[in-house]
Amino acid sequence: MFGGLASVTLAGPAWADPAPPFALLLKQAEQSPRLQELAADVDRATGLSEQARARPNPSVSVYAENFAGSSPYAGFDRTETTLQYSQPFELGGKRSARIAAGEAGVTAARARGLQGRVAFAYDLARAYAAVELADRRITIAEDEVEEGEADLKLARALVEAGKEARLRALQAETDLNAARAVLESTRAARTAALARLSALAGVETPFTGISDSLLDPPLSRAAYGPVDPLRTTSYLAALADREAAAKRAASERKRAIPDITGQIGVRRLDQDRATALVAGVSLPLRLFDHNRGNIAAADADLHGAEARAAAARLEATANVRSAVALAEAADARVTAAERTMATAEETYRLARIAYEAGKSPLSELLVARHGLGAARGVVADAAAARFDARAQLASLNGMAITGDPVQ
Repeated sequence: MFGGLASVTLAGPAWADPAPPFALLLKQAEQSPRLQELAADVDRATGLSEQARARPNPSVSVYAENFAGSSPYAGFDRTETTLQYSQPFELGGKRSARIAAGEAGVTAARARGLQGRVAFAYDLARAYAAVELADRRITIAEDEVEEGEADLKLARALVEAGKEARLRALQAETDLNAARAVLESTRAARTAALARLSALAGVETPFTGISDSLLDPPLSRAAYGPVDPLRTTSYLAALADREAAAKRAASERKRAIPDITGQIGVRRLDQDRATALVAGVSLPLRLFDHNRGNIAAADADLHGAEARAAAARLEATANVRSAVALAEAADARVTAAERTMATAEETYRLARIAYEAGKSPLSELLVARHGLGAARGVVADAAAARFDARAQLASLNGMAITGDPVQ
C-alpha cells in the first residue's frame, strides 16, 4: 500500500518554480494523493457493484454407491456411479435487490467523491491564498523595517544636533529591532504556507512562490452568487448515502428468503449395465439462521443515514446563511479598511513632518508608524476575510474560487 502511495506521489510533477495560476494548479493536482483516494473509493464501489451481478456458481459432483461392503456388495459388481450437476437458484428478487444496492453504492461513492473534490478545491484555494497573504505581510513588515530605519536615522541626526536626547535614538533602535523580528517570523510563515500548498498539490519539491492572485481579482458572480442549500454537495452526498443504506437494508431482507438448488445427473448401474437419469431439488430449512442480525444492522445503518441526511440539510442551510452574511460583511470590511489605511498614511506623513521640525516627540512618530503598520495589516486581513467568504460560497455552489464547476 505504501509503495502504491509513493508511486502516486512521485508520479506528480516536481516543480521547483512558482506555483502556476490557481486554475491550472487545480487541474494539475489530479494526481495528488487526496484526489487519488477519492477515485479509489469510487473504483471500489464500482467493483462491488459488478460483483453484485454475479450469479451463484454451479457445482459438479461424482460419487459411487454400493461397493466394498458386505455380501452381496463386497466387490464392485453392484456399484452405482453418479455424475451430478447442481445449480442454486436465487428466489424472491434477491439478485435484483443486490444489484440495486450495488448501483446505489456507486452513486453514493461518486457523490462523496464530488463532495471531497469540492472540499479539496476549497482547501487548495485557501492554501494558495495563504501564500499570497504571507507575501503581503512580508511586504508590510519590510515597509515597517524600512520606515524604522529612516526614523532611527532621523532620531540619530537630531541627537547629534542636540535637539533630541540619546534615549530617543535607543527607543527608535529598539522599535526597529522589533520590526526586524516580525519580518523574520512572517518569512517563516510564508515558508510554512508554501510547504502546505505543495503538499496539497501532491508535489515533492516545494513551490518557491505563486503566480496568481486570489485575494483581489474580480471573481465570477456565479462562484459566490445565490446558493441553494438543497443542491450543496454535502447534502446531496448525504441523500445518496441514505438511498444506498435503504437499498442495502432491502437486500438484506431478501437474503432471508431461502434459495433452492436444482440437481440433475447420470447414474451408471454396473450390475444391470444400464444408465439412468437422476434429478432432484433441495431447499434449506430455516431453523437457525434467519439473517436477523444483518437485517438489524442494515436497518441501523439506514436510521443513521437518515439522521445524517437531516443533519446535513440543517447544516447546509446554516452554512449558506452564514456564508452570505460573512461575504456581505467582508465587502464592507474591505471598504472600511481601505479608508483606515488612507487615514493612517496621512497621519504618519504629518507626524514625520512634525518630528523633523521638532514640533512633536519621537513617541508620537512611533505611534503613528505603528498605526500605519496596523492599518496595512487590517487591509490584508480584510482581503483575506473577503476571499475566505467567497471561497466558502463557491464551495457551497460546487465550484472552485475561479467560478469553474468542480467535477
